[in-house]
Amino acid sequence: MALTTAVVAGLALFGLLFAVVAVVGVLRFPDLYTRAHAVSKSDTLGVGLVLAAAAVASGSVGVTLKILFLFAFMLVTSPIAAHVLARSASLDGVEAWQVDPEEREEREETEDDQ
Repeated sequence: MALTTAVVAGLALFGLLFAVVAVVGVLRFPDLYTRAHAVSKSDTLGVGLVLAAAAVASGSVGVTLKILFLFAFMLVTSPIAAHVLARSASLDGVEAWQVDPEEREEREETEDDQ
């Protein structure tokens, strides 16, 4: 396997890993705010790594320049979109998730027992 192929495969796999982390964050986190945070951070990095793999695989300066523009667009729009969603939810009165006081006491008791 050539070095270029290994680099492309590594970048693409790490990008896929971060995309999976974003999906797990959406499925596991309890409210809109934490889900938006998980997606905006790890999805941006995942897409960036996949685009880097595409740039390395292309071998063309023109294609690499277009991919850099795509990454710059993604780098700007993803955090802004997450912020707009969170702000809109906040203005609509969506409350952030909080630990139930009884559940907090149970957690503290189990941690003390360990």
